[in-house]
Amino acid sequence: YREQSIDDYVTQYTAGDGFDVVFDTVGDDNLKGSFHAVRTGGTVVTIAARSTQDLTPLHGKGVSLHCVLMLTPLLTGRGRGHLGDILKKLARLVELGRIVPLLDEKTFGFTEVAEAHHKLETGSAIGKLRLRADL
Repeated sequence: YREQSIDDYVTQYTAGDGFDVVFDTVGDDNLKGSFHAVRTGGTVVTIAARSTQDLTPLHGKGVSLHCVLMLTPLLTGRGRGHLGDILKKLARLVELGRIVPLLDEKTFGFTEVAEAHHKLETGSAIGKLRLRADL
């Protein structure tokens, strides 16, 4: 995914139409790329919206943007029911195989956290890294 342009990726998987839903967990430039990869009338969901973004591409495509700050309901005690409903729907889509996370092939134990962190820092991780409780 690092060698392929967003245009090429969108063309390969959606015949250039864009994705119905783009779920961003990185933010900043990745969030900007999500705006480009979503279809007209689609939805972008981000859990990492700590950057300044030009929303013009969303307006031009009629895209819905959802910033889900999952920690807020835990800190405020408000909105937990709604968050729970969203997470249940998301879990169901994962169970059905409709959402498949991109995970690196290696799972690290807690005793290997430094190695996992190094893999992230060097950019050699493919997708998200997993940690296993091995203590």
